[in-house]
Amino acid sequence: VVVGRSNIVGMPAAMLLLKLDATVTIVHSRTENPKDIVKQADIIIACAGQAQMVKKDWVKPGATVIDVGTNPVPDATKKSGVRLVGDVDYEGVIQVAGGCTPVPGGVGPMTIAMLMRNTCDSGARALMGAK
Repeated sequence: VVVGRSNIVGMPAAMLLLKLDATVTIVHSRTENPKDIVKQADIIIACAGQAQMVKKDWVKPGATVIDVGTNPVPDATKKSGVRLVGDVDYEGVIQVAGGCTPVPGGVGPMTIAMLMRNTCDSGARALMGAK
């Protein structure tokens, strides 16, 4: 289940999964009973842009949860006054999920690594074409 339908993450993630012959359900802000749908998923990709939207009772025991969200929430203990959380209530979800990516530090570093790789690949192709 992909939670979110943005053109940046939700829809591309769903399309990539479909290309791999996965059965994909997209849950979004207008979906009725999103908890009931998400609860059936073996894999959840949370990218709705809503802080801690996916709760412990939304997740089937043993499911894999990939949290792509990055949301600032007020936190008086931080110098900046905010801290980053994902679209998943990590502290609750990790109790039932088979695995859950943290925020920060989860998919962010992989995103940066892949952007760097794609930049290097593109530069190499441009250089090869220039010869």
